[in-house]
Amino acid sequence: MSLKDQITEDMKNAMRAKDTQKLGTIRLLQAAIKQREVDERITLDDAAVISIVDKLIKQRKDSVAAYTSAGRQDLADQETLEMAILEAYLPQRMSPEEITAAVKALVVELGASGAADMGKVMGAAKTRFTGKAEMGLVSAAVKAALS
Repeated sequence: MSLKDQITEDMKNAMRAKDTQKLGTIRLLQAAIKQREVDERITLDDAAVISIVDKLIKQRKDSVAAYTSAGRQDLADQETLEMAILEAYLPQRMSPEEITAAVKALVVELGASGAADMGKVMGAAKTRFTGKAEMGLVSAAVKAALS
């Protein structure tokens, strides 16, 4: 079963269970998927759906930070709950130690050295780690490995 099919099934189950919070979040995800499919006139595969989920989670993290600094804990809690629902559609994430080891291996594989090769390493890392690791941690690991 593809990830899009799983999302549709979860939406149906949320409707049956009258789980409005989960239903709203899944509908938001489906709208983002459909928007990209219509804009680019393609059918998205699992990797593209995972990138959309990643993007939505990043938006939620930014919103939580903004709401917390503004003293709106109720809205921050809402965004945190949506983030938890969306994270269910991501594959198992790599630990920081695994990311560091994988980035070091990638740097050796590409023969990169110094900050000038940061773009080359990040380009390769993006294709290799999308959906598997948080790109902010990957970027930090690349900076550490090249310095």
